[in-house]
Amino acid sequence: MKVRKRIMSILSIVFSCMLIALPVMAADEVVTENKIGSHDGYDYEYWRGEGPGEGSMTLKAGGAFSCEWTDANNILFRKGRKFDSTQTHEELGNMQIEYGCNYEPDGNSYLCVYGWTVDPLIEFYVVESWGSWRPPGNETAVKETVTIDGGTYEIYQTKRVNQPSIQGTKTFDQFWSVRTDRRTEGTISVSEHMKAWEKLGMKLGKMYETAFCVEGYQSSGKADLHTNNLVIGDAAGGNDSDTALTDESGSDSADNDEVIADNADDNQNTENETDNDFLMLVLTLTGAGVIVILGVVWLILRNRKAKDAKSGK
Repeated sequence: MKVRKRIMSILSIVFSCMLIALPVMAADEVVTENKIGSHDGYDYEYWRGEGPGEGSMTLKAGGAFSCEWTDANNILFRKGRKFDSTQTHEELGNMQIEYGCNYEPDGNSYLCVYGWTVDPLIEFYVVESWGSWRPPGNETAVKETVTIDGGTYEIYQTKRVNQPSIQGTKTFDQFWSVRTDRRTEGTISVSEHMKAWEKLGMKLGKMYETAFCVEGYQSSGKADLHTNNLVIGDAAGGNDSDTALTDESGSDSADNDEVIADNADDNQNTENETDNDFLMLVLTLTGAGVIVILGVVWLILRNRKAKDAKSGK
């Protein structure tokens, strides 16, 4: 009996330690009203402007989320990283996003990398796919054409006059890289687009945000962003030689039809390092350890039972 009690005590301690060591995974969260927060290592924002329509955003593991919207005047869902507006993109390090999305817009919508800088105040886009209208519109002249990550993007610059921004109602420039063909999965070397803009004199300021975004404008639709891995720093890689500029004639254009209103009023600096392979390894080793321990205990108890039987106990 003493041996059995001792074994049970050891097992209790082992299982308690294993439970403490197991990672805590964030539960899905549904957002249906304007909100800024953090979830599973990423910053997120749900924003819907004035006017008709409704929408919902389901926050999933890591950078993943799904969303849907109906007859929305302007609605925006995004998950990424907010910064403290003290460093440039060069100081933060190389930025890269690996993404995959089931994207089903019905009307005007963008699937894009989205963000802001301050000093100067800039709103920027890297548009991967769109709905019924390709931004920023035919009235805007192409500044340059670039090849990044094996795809062709056209660069535009537009201006918003007395429009909502992260600093209230302001006048500010928008920087655009828009693919010439749609795609819904792949790798986006965000820093390469920023370098291409700055080669054209389109200067960014200090980073406020970089995120992957689904936006709807006077439309309906749904999307499931099942992969959204934002990497910042040397691990993201990147290669200047992968960015090629081709001259285009044209000049800067004025107002873009689309209105983005981001009423963010706080900065958050959230660690976003998620290593799924490591977690799976931990879980696998933990499971194997449980099997081994149970097997050893079973053998001990069987041998003990056999000895008790021989001794007549």
